[in-house]
Amino acid sequence: MSASASDAELVAVGRVGKAHGLRGEVAVEAWSDDPGRRFAAGVVLHARTTGTDFAVESARLHGERWLVRFAGVEDRNAAEALRGTVLVMPARERPPIEDPDEFYDSDLVGLHARDLAGAELGTVTEVVHSAGGVHLVVARGAGADAVREHLVPFVAAIVVAVDIAAGVLTVDAPEGLFDL
Repeated sequence: MSASASDAELVAVGRVGKAHGLRGEVAVEAWSDDPGRRFAAGVVLHARTTGTDFAVESARLHGERWLVRFAGVEDRNAAEALRGTVLVMPARERPPIEDPDEFYDSDLVGLHARDLAGAELGTVTEVVHSAGGVHLVVARGAGADAVREHLVPFVAAIVVAVDIAAGVLTVDAPEGLFDL
C-alpha cells in the first residue's frame, strides 16, 4: 500500500473472523454493499493496523458470510492469526454514487454540523445504522469543554443540506435536540 495513504483516505470493507477449514480460508464479515466485487479474486485489501497487503485468491458466499482465501495464507494457523483484522481499501477505489441524496458513511464523518443560521453545532463523529433508522453522532465541545454527543436523525426534514466539498451539513434541529 502507498505510504502516502492516510487513515482518512481508507475505508473499512470487512473484518476477518475465524478460520474455515485447514487450507487458510477465513470467514469475513462484509461491510460493503457489493461484497462480490470487494472480495473478488485479484483485489488487494489492506490490514488497518499493520498496513499489510492481502491479495484475494478466491471468495465464495457460504450462508450469510464470505469465505475468503488470501495469497500467502496457506493453513489454519496462518488464517487464525488474521482473526479480528479490519480490511480497508483506498476510498478513491469506491464506485461513484449517482444519487445526490446518498452518501458513503465515511464521507459524512468529520463534517461540521451547523444550524440554519450557520452556528456551529459540532462535528459528525460516526454514522449509526439501526432498526430505528440512520443517525449521525454529532460531538459538541472540545478541549476543556466536556464533549457531548447527540444523535441526529439523518432524514431530509432535519439534515436539510449536505455539502461534502465544503465539509458542512446543515441541521434544522427540532427543539431540544441539542439542549442536553
